[in-house]
Amino acid sequence: MKIFMAPLISGSSGNATLIGTENTRILIDAGSTGKVILGLLDGLGAGMPEAILVTHEHTDHINAVGVISRKLGIPVFANAETWEAMQKKIGNISLKNIRIIEESEFYIGDICVKPFETSHDAAHPFAYSCYANGAKVSTLTDTGRFTKKMLKETEGADIVLLEANHDIGMLMNGSYPKTLKDRIRSTKGHLSNDQAAEAARLLADTRVRGLLLGHLSRENNTLEAAFGTVKAGLKTAGIDVGKDIGLGMTKRDCAVGPYLIGD
Repeated sequence: MKIFMAPLISGSSGNATLIGTENTRILIDAGSTGKVILGLLDGLGAGMPEAILVTHEHTDHINAVGVISRKLGIPVFANAETWEAMQKKIGNISLKNIRIIEESEFYIGDICVKPFETSHDAAHPFAYSCYANGAKVSTLTDTGRFTKKMLKETEGADIVLLEANHDIGMLMNGSYPKTLKDRIRSTKGHLSNDQAAEAARLLADTRVRGLLLGHLSRENNTLEAAFGTVKAGLKTAGIDVGKDIGLGMTKRDCAVGPYLIGD
């Protein structure tokens, strides 16, 4: 095994993804209760993480960061602006476990981590690509647009966890107030299914091998709508799902995977 990815939970109510090798495990976000996330990790059987990477300070990504760091005694990696925004929310972290990062590569064990910016209404939101043993996996959620830079940072990945947050029709016809609808649809909000389909097409052109759709809204999307829209968009572009690229779904309340990148 070169590397694996296992989304533990992914949705508008909570997010956490385990990425690892035989020697190292990293948790990206911890947006549920500590009990839930630790239970999912235990059930997965891939081992406990040696570190936590934080994408941004919204509660559905950091709720259990402090709890897990303190319980396992592990470091938390985030940029300076995110640390400032989340410090009071996550509670005291041991000084030795506070790691401030920038948009440059660094290593955790045998995994090389490359942060890159997303476009979201947070202090300084990051996504991450992780490299090990000649393989690459990337997470890309919580962004209102898909940029050339994001494409470059995720190109050729074995797996990309890609946001497909909302169906635009469900959002616009739903009960959310206009201000919230406008926020979600903005370039600092979240990718729609249609935007995810276009991003998927571009990623497939860089020979990304697999996509996992995540961060679905509970109120404004369904598994069927997200999968169907992205699959149809790929098909229209002449890309055969199952042959040219794999396409799967995450779940908001249970783990999927681990997805293993082979030897």
